[in-house]
Amino acid sequence: MKRIITGLQPTGCITLGNYIGAIKRMVEYQERYESFIFVADMHAITVPQDPIMLHESIKSLIALYLACGIDPKKNTIFIQSENIYHANMSWILECHTPYGELGRMTQFKDKSKKKQNFSSGLYTYPVLMASDILLYDVDYVPTGQDQKQHVELARNIAEKINKKYKEKIFKIPEPLIGKRGAKIYDLVDPTKKMSKSALNPKGVIYLMDDEKTIRKKIMSATTDSEMKVVFDPDNKPGISNLISIYASLSNKTVAAVEKKFKDSNYGEFKKSVADRVVKTLIPIQEKYKKLINSKDIDKILDEGRDRTSLIAYEKYDKLKHVIGLYR
Repeated sequence: MKRIITGLQPTGCITLGNYIGAIKRMVEYQERYESFIFVADMHAITVPQDPIMLHESIKSLIALYLACGIDPKKNTIFIQSENIYHANMSWILECHTPYGELGRMTQFKDKSKKKQNFSSGLYTYPVLMASDILLYDVDYVPTGQDQKQHVELARNIAEKINKKYKEKIFKIPEPLIGKRGAKIYDLVDPTKKMSKSALNPKGVIYLMDDEKTIRKKIMSATTDSEMKVVFDPDNKPGISNLISIYASLSNKTVAAVEKKFKDSNYGEFKKSVADRVVKTLIPIQEKYKKLINSKDIDKILDEGRDRTSLIAYEKYDKLKHVIGLYR
């Protein structure tokens, strides 16, 4: 079975867009791959974090993903900072990564423009990401187009080290983009992606929103005056976004949704979308509430830490030996 790895940052509240665009796909992948999933808490601190909130959000994130269908029996789940070899490997990889390669990383350019005083960790974190990937001899890294550059950097580093030391130390991973879930947009401004960091919470459905809040947000969603349930992202972005949500959560095609609601007005359609979202999220919330107060999460994370530490140690020790850092 091929191996994959996914890192999840424990910051912000998980949105319906995250669920449709990524989490559902992770649930599908666990049936086809040997899957490693880790909480990328070390990546989270490249920007300032409240220590208490960060600590609490780590366990909360795991509980929510488990509630969404991530099966601990089919995934090795762990916390990045509990495995010392991620940071140790990262330093060695940094010493083999040209300065200019990091300066070309698109996300660094975007984030650094928004901050006057950014940390050096924001600059070097792509190497830590390469370490996350290369420690486990993964075949694929599930990623979107915005993160594909990081996988390419990991490949470049691995190829360079393999060639320099004339030994196949690292497996060369491939990005796994594949079929993505629909991209879900903001309910207030449907020209923008639904985001954890949205300034207006009315445009975002969070997985832990209560039923009343979910219905209010959807019924208030921006649409248009035509009153036709037709998928046309350019001219009808609001109603097209609601069609995408309904289609994704009901496992129907866009065409099937259009046909089903061809005689419905927007109020009727919005109510059906709200019903579908509530039907999806309320069971997730009920599972979450049971998990967050149980000892199951600690047991899952302890097992994941122990397993990955053994795997990562072997890879780190091999690299350390090859470059001369041994007695």
